[in-house]
Amino acid sequence: MEKKDLVSMILWGPPGTGKTTLANIIAGAVGANFVSFSAVLSGVKEIRAVIDEAKDELKFRNRRTILFVDEIHRFNKAQQDAFLHQVEDGTITLIGATTENPSFEVNAPLLSRCKVLVLEQLTEEHMKLIIKRAIEDKERGLGSMNVSISEDAINFLSEYSYGDARTALNSLEAAFMITRPDKEGVRKITLETTQEAMQKAALLYDKTGEEHYNVISAFIKSMRGSDPDAALYYLARMIDAGEDPLFIARRMVIFASEDIGNADPRAISVAIAVKDAVDFVGMPEGWIPLAQGVTYLASAPKSNASYLAYLEALEDVKKKGALPAPFHIRNAPTGLMKKLGYGKGYKYPHNYEGAKVEQDYMPDALKGRKYYKPTDRGYDKEIKKRLEEIKKK
Repeated sequence: MEKKDLVSMILWGPPGTGKTTLANIIAGAVGANFVSFSAVLSGVKEIRAVIDEAKDELKFRNRRTILFVDEIHRFNKAQQDAFLHQVEDGTITLIGATTENPSFEVNAPLLSRCKVLVLEQLTEEHMKLIIKRAIEDKERGLGSMNVSISEDAINFLSEYSYGDARTALNSLEAAFMITRPDKEGVRKITLETTQEAMQKAALLYDKTGEEHYNVISAFIKSMRGSDPDAALYYLARMIDAGEDPLFIARRMVIFASEDIGNADPRAISVAIAVKDAVDFVGMPEGWIPLAQGVTYLASAPKSNASYLAYLEALEDVKKKGALPAPFHIRNAPTGLMKKLGYGKGYKYPHNYEGAKVEQDYMPDALKGRKYYKPTDRGYDKEIKKRLEEIKKK
C-alpha cells in the first residue's frame, strides 16, 4: 500500500470480519479508482463496461482501477473468465471477498493470479472494542445521541455475535431504537433490550460449503479421539444449524465400523439403531438418540484393524489382479468341474474337532499373507487371542 503497487487478492474470511471495509481502505490509501461490483447482481456485460472504464482511467489519468467483487464465489466461469486477461496485464487490480474456500469456488487460472489473504473470526475482545467505539463515535456512531450501554449488554453482544461485527452493530442499532429515553433524555441500553433486539444469532454453518466439512470432520475426529464432550458440541452445532440428522447418523454408522470395529462389535448395532430411531422419531426429538449414540461411540475402545486389513487386501487385488482360488475351495456344481478337480480335497471344518482344520484358503501367490491384525483393545484382544490359538493348533 505504501508503494502504491498492489497485487490482485482475495480476502477470505467469515461474515462481518471487515473484508469490504479493508478493500475500501486499500483503495483510499493508494488513490485508485474504486469500482464495487456484486457477483450476484452483475453479469458479463457489466464486467466489460468496468474494463472499458479501467482502460480509460489508465490511459487518460494514469490511474489504476481496483475492482472489488463481493461474494466472488458466486461468479460463474464465464464471469470469471471475462476479466482474467485484464487482471493478468494489470489493467485491473482485483480484490475479491468471499466467505467460501476460494480453492473450491474460484477458477484455478484466476486463483493463480491472486494472493489469498485469510481474515480470522473476530474475538470477543475485538467485538467489545467495536461496540464501544460505535457508542462513543459522534460522527459515524451513536456518540451524539445521548446513549449509554451496560457492561452486561456489551458482553452479551460480543459473545452472541460469534465474531461477526456486522451482526453486533446491527443488533446495537436495533437495541438503541427500541430503548426509550429516560427522564433525563438518556437511552440506557440494558442486557434485556439487547437480548430482545438480537433475538437468536445464527450460527456460522453452511450445509453445502466449507464449514459443513469442517464441523463434520471435527465431529468425527472428536469421537475418534474418545472425547464425548467435544463430539456433543459439534453434534449440537450441526443440529442447531439445521443439518440433516440422517446425514449425521450415516457418518456415525461408518465411524462405528472404521474406527471401533471389533474392539466393540456392538458399536455398529448401536449406530444402526440410532439411525433407525432418528428416522422413526424424526426431529426435533431425534437429537436424543443421536446424543446417546455419540457418547457411546466416543467412549468405546477403538480399532481400525478391519479397515486397514481391507485396504491391504485391496492393494494386493490391484497389484496382482484376479488370482485363481485354490481348486479345493472352488465350487463344483457340474460333473465337468468335478472332473477338473474343483472342490477336490476340501476339508469340511465341522467334521473336525473344534471345527478347526489346517487348510489353505489364499491363492498360491499370497500364501502366508496376513491382513487382519487385531489390536489389544476391547474385544479385539479376544479375537487376537482366538486367532493365535487357531494358528497353534
